[in-house]
Amino acid sequence: MPWMPHRLRDADVWAKVDATGALVTDSGGRVEVVYKAAAGAKVYRAGARNLTALPGTPVDFEAGEPAPEKDKKTPAGASASTPDNAIHVWTDGACSGNPGPSGIGVVVIDGKEQKEISEYLGDGTNNIAELMAIMRGLETVPDKTRPVIVYSDSAYSIGLLTKAWKAKANQELVAKLRALTKQFADLRFVKVAGHAGVPLNERVDYLATSAVSRRR
Repeated sequence: MPWMPHRLRDADVWAKVDATGALVTDSGGRVEVVYKAAAGAKVYRAGARNLTALPGTPVDFEAGEPAPEKDKKTPAGASASTPDNAIHVWTDGACSGNPGPSGIGVVVIDGKEQKEISEYLGDGTNNIAELMAIMRGLETVPDKTRPVIVYSDSAYSIGLLTKAWKAKANQELVAKLRALTKQFADLRFVKVAGHAGVPLNERVDYLATSAVSRRR
């Protein structure tokens, strides 16, 4: 069975299609999708209405087993309750040496519009870079009345911004970022697994490490 490239919210996936290129849906209107066009890729399901066709040609390969229900996640890390008008902010920080040369990577997605940031910060720590990435991402959102979802693989950053953690270091930066978060009407944080093949997490990691490499 062939697969065609599609966009699912803010992630690129491959969706199962028939010989005519039409999506193959089940009785619930869902389509099998995979993150990578490779034999054995884990299969997820997504609503056909959430898929947008991308340019490309059909690719034939044998996908792997369906993802267990407990392991399923929407590509992009968003849940089924994610508002349709939400702005998605993917962030990551990188540091060579910790402390050492550091940089950030940010991808902001608003509907079909996507903005990327790859910025060198100078010497710093990995935690500073992670926090700065979130700050830069939020600073690019002009309409703070819209729902905003921030994706980060930094448990440290998310803990400081969503729980009553006391900042033992980087106190000034944390205070500024906490003040910024309070300006948003609906701000959510999602912890994603780093270096686990999540497309946009891999992208911001690349942008962050590239910023450090270019500067050095």
